[in-house]
Formats: sequence, structure tokens, C-alpha cells
Amino acid sequence: MSHPQPSVPSAAWWRTAAIYQIYVRSFADGNGDGVGDLAGLRRRLPYLRDLGVDALWLTPWYVSPMADAGYDVADYRDIDPVFGTLAEAERLIADVHAHGLRLLIDLVPNHCSARHPWFVEALAGGPARERFWFRPGRGRDGELPPNDWRSYFGGPAWTRIEDGQWYLHLFAPEQPDLNWEHPEVRREFEDILRFWLDRGVDGFRVDVAHGLVKKGGLPDVGEEPDPADLPYQDVDGVHEIYRSWRRVADSYPGERVFVGEVWLPTPAQYARYLRPGELHSAFNFEFLCGAWEPGPVREVITATLATHESVGAPPTWVLSNHDTIRHVTRYGREETVFDMGDKRHGAPSDLELGVRRARAAALLTLALPGGVYVYQGDELGLAEVEDLPDELLQDPTWERSSHTDRGRDGCRVPLPWSGDEPPFGFSPPGAFRAPWLPQPLTWKGLTAAAQAADPRSMLSLYRAALGLRRDLLAGLTPELTWLDTEPGVVAFAREGRFACFVNFTGAPVPLPGQVLLASAPVEDGLLAPDGCAWVRLNPRRPVR
Repeated sequence: MSHPQPSVPSAAWWRTAAIYQIYVRSFADGNGDGVGDLAGLRRRLPYLRDLGVDALWLTPWYVSPMADAGYDVADYRDIDPVFGTLAEAERLIADVHAHGLRLLIDLVPNHCSARHPWFVEALAGGPARERFWFRPGRGRDGELPPNDWRSYFGGPAWTRIEDGQWYLHLFAPEQPDLNWEHPEVRREFEDILRFWLDRGVDGFRVDVAHGLVKKGGLPDVGEEPDPADLPYQDVDGVHEIYRSWRRVADSYPGERVFVGEVWLPTPAQYARYLRPGELHSAFNFEFLCGAWEPGPVREVITATLATHESVGAPPTWVLSNHDTIRHVTRYGREETVFDMGDKRHGAPSDLELGVRRARAAALLTLALPGGVYVYQGDELGLAEVEDLPDELLQDPTWERSSHTDRGRDGCRVPLPWSGDEPPFGFSPPGAFRAPWLPQPLTWKGLTAAAQAADPRSMLSLYRAALGLRRDLLAGLTPELTWLDTEPGVVAFAREGRFACFVNFTGAPVPLPGQVLLASAPVEDGLLAPDGCAWVRLNPRRPVR
């Protein structure tokens, strides 16, 4: 099979790429059933091209019972009918490339669906169980789980089946963990990689990249576990998996890449995944989770650059994704940090303040060296939807936490494209079903169509920043120099010509040089509070 490629340069494109994350079921509905699909996405490709991003990352599109929004995969080589067909996926890949973009797809290797043929076979007994983690229980009659591991979604990480054995699932019971010690599992996923690389995808986002290999004997965590030494994450054997995958990707033209979802407590652990010959890059969750305050922002940037420089990998910068609280809401709170275990749903948020800070954060991230990710709706300034009716919540966290954690649905509400009322252009005229999650009426002024006509909108800011980033910043060296500023201002320069200033103070601050772009008003050379500005330090000397 041929390897269709985008009509853009390929050499190390991923080191500086701006990548747009698409949560497929909430991006655009093409057939009117209230769920986003590939037909809707294909029609919105011009919007993404004009936004100025370089590549798209799609959340899982595979056949799935949707117990966890497609992260429970029943068939890794086909498209779920709710999204379309394999033929449509192949046309989408071609269309993405025709628009000068690249396409990354989600790969879910830690676990599959309980309805995957392998697990159905395993339930019947025999050697098929060796592809998973089946174990006898503890206690007199095996009535206790094999160990004390807990699911990330709440509750025990083990479920007992009718014959008395237990199987491991670090997420929902519908997501049994695969046993990566089994050679069939390794061969299967290398074949899955080739299946999609043959169809022209440009790379993979690897779900739970730190969690595939488990410590021998599956030991207990204990009452006071060491977060840097958990038996179900960051076990050394995981690195050989990525080295073998890298050999597969490197055998294809066009710089095909892997991006890891790597949640780990120390920079040293994280950096090992980015060594030459392993993953190309990984998400920078320390930056995403950090407080919007001058000290923490500068510290996390400094630490990020040092960590990545040690292994020769490009850093990435991300403010939100489909698992986190939208940062417009988070930045409007008194406490601006994000904690996956304590999302503080419903905590008071000043959304006007949150929007000002989100505008500044957008310019900051886009000015930093390396790659950047934009979660769909960030460019519209969407806030978390925190008043979804309980009966409509679909995130398994809601049930697994006994209704104490409302989960991640609030950042997954379908996008508003146009019009004055729901579905705001998400579905075509005459749609026979409402969007799968309800959109707030207040989104009327935040549609893509409304913002495109407003030069002061969040969408216009993103378009301008992404354009300048591609034209002026992508060619700069990755070095960054901190500038001496007054307290409460964070500023850095790149190549001594371009500078970025963020004003965390409550008063306007002076800017040197020529202002290229600003997130807030600049009057008489003064940047307003909660603002960020890009500055050409020497107007007579071009940035490039």
C-alpha cells in the first residue's frame, strides 16, 4: 500500500508543530444523530487549516461499546459506526493531507474492551487468558482481590468472574488490562501500527504510555505507596516496547511520530520516555496542572526546558485536554492549579478573569520553544460546563466514584459553530437528535462564526498568534533567555530579537520595542494587567 503524505516539509516537523486535539464525538456532527463523526470533521477541515495549526490529533475512532468514550476498543482496525467507516477514515486521511495538515490518531495499548474477541475468548478459559491478567483471589475461598490495587476511576482494580478468577483493570471493568509480557500482545500491536501507517497516518498519541508493563508478581501497593515506585506504572520493561515501535515508525517515510500520555511524579522518570529511539515527545502535564502565578509559571518552564534538553527532545505545552477542567474556568478560580483527583467541580470562578488569563496563557504557550497543543474549543474561549444534568453524565468516573466526582463530561460538550441557539451548527439543519450533551445558551456569542467576525475575539487572537508563530517563531533556535523585570512580570527573549511579556500584576507595565501581538490592551506602551504581549526587541532587525 502507498504512503500518502501531506504537501508540507517533513523533516522533524513534530519538533515545533502546533497540534489541534479533536474529541471526535463533540467536534462536528455530519449526519444529524447528535454525535460528532468523520463526515462532520471532513467538512470543517478548512476551518482547521485557516486556524493555522500543523496537525490534528483524534481521540479513538475505533469500534467500541463506548463504556469509556471509545477508550475501550473492541476492534483496532475498524471505525465505530457512530463515527463512520474505514473507507471514510481513509478519505479523511487524504483530505487532511490535501489541506497541508497531518493526522495523529489515538492508540490504546494498556487495555482493550471487554467485548474484544481476545477477552471474550479469555472468559471461556484456557491459554487465551494469558494475554490478560487473570489471577486467583485471596482469602479462604478466593473472595478477595489478588492485590490491593485501585482503579483510576475509583473502586478496586479487579473484577471476579463466574469461575472465581479475577482480572485486572486499572480503569473500568469494561477495560481489561493487556499482559505485555505475552509475545502475542506485542506482535498484535506492531501489526496495528503498520495497519494505520500503511493508510498514511502521521503518528500516534499513546494512551497511558507509562502503564503497559506491571511489576513481576503484581505486589501490593501498601498503605503508604511511593508515587515514584508504583508496581503498575513506569516499570522498566515499557521502554523496550517503545524502542521496538520506534523501529516500525522509522521504517516509514515522512517522520511518523509517537506522543506519549506520561503522567509521572519526577522529571527523571518522564525524560526516560523521550530518549533517542523511544517516544518523540510527551505531554507536559506539569505545565498544564501548574498555578497561573509568576513564580510557578517561570519555574515549570525552566524545569521543562532542562528536562527535555537532557535527552534532546522538544518540549510540549498544553493548557487543557479532554480529561481536564477547561482552563478558562480554572484560571478564574482562587486556586488555579489542576488536580486530577480533586477537580473541585462547582468551585466559584470569575469567568471574565478566566478569559483574560486564558488569552495571556495562549500567547505564552505559543511563544515557547517546542510543540504546542490546542484542545478543541480553547480557541473559542469555552468554559467548563458545570451544570450538566446528572442523568446525562456519561463519564464512568461518575458511577465509579459513587457520584462524588462528576467526571470529565464538562469539557466534552459539543462545539458551537454558528447560529443563535443549540445545536449552534454542531449538527446539520433538520438533525433528528439533539447533541449528545446539551450546550449552554450562553454560547450564542462564542460560536466560531460570531468570533470570526470580531477582531478582538479569542478565535482571532489564536489565528493571529498561530500565523505569527509559524512565520516568525518556528525557525528560531530553541534557546530561551529570561529577562530582568519588575516583580509580577514574567518575560523571556529568543535569539535576542523576539520577547514575550506576561503581566501578572494589577497595574499596567511598560513594554520595550515594537508590539507584534497582545492579548490585552496596550496603551502608550503599557501592557494591561493579566495580559501577554509579543515584542520585537529591535524593530530594525527582522525576527528571521
